[in-house]
Amino acid sequence: MFRNIVVGLSGGVDSAVTALLLKNKGFNIIGVFMKNWDIRNEMGQCTVEKDYNDAQSICDKLKIPLVQVDFVKEYWNEVFR
Repeated sequence: MFRNIVVGLSGGVDSAVTALLLKNKGFNIIGVFMKNWDIRNEMGQCTVEKDYNDAQSICDKLKIPLVQVDFVKEYWNEVFR
């Protein structure tokens, strides 16, 4: 059985609870934050920085690592075009 699981963390409740439940079941969790927006293109509603800080705070509390991956280019080229 796989013991290592990557969980996409948005900084929100659903992904945080998912990581917590899996950790409590004994899995080794790695949090991944996907940066899909360029901070220069944000309109001030929900910033990447705040979301990342929320995800980092969750990982700190759960004592799991957080990796940030940058998909800004791919997101704009594949989703919006």
